[in-house]
Amino acid sequence: MAASRKGSTRHHRHHRHHRHRHGHHFVSIELGIVLFVVLIVLLIAVPSYYGVMSRAHSTAARSNVTSATQAVEAYFLLHDSTYVGLDLHWLQEYDPGVKLDDPAATPWKQTATTYCVSATVGGKTWYKAGPGAPVATTAC
Repeated sequence: MAASRKGSTRHHRHHRHHRHRHGHHFVSIELGIVLFVVLIVLLIAVPSYYGVMSRAHSTAARSNVTSATQAVEAYFLLHDSTYVGLDLHWLQEYDPGVKLDDPAATPWKQTATTYCVSATVGGKTWYKAGPGAPVATTAC
């Protein structure tokens, strides 16, 4: 009885060891499949994410120009009907929420009757070329 039990234990250990090695092979295949699926999801999700971020940056830049228009017009009224000298510091003193590129960087675009302001967010820039102009992506 002891001999058969001993032989059976050895057989059982061998069988269990063989099954463990074979199971390890399946784990590698399963891991490969999971990695492949994750890669496919990333290939689909990453470009979509960048598209969403690009649109969000564009919308934010456009909104920044639109919301700063009131401060730009206040500058005109408070500076003897001229846009000459328009700069970001004054605009932010008037309205701390103004988020524009500094118009003083292009002083030749600020004249007595017109101006050029822009806002850039995440590489997306919108412009407004004067009091009657629409907000647009075309540089002024």
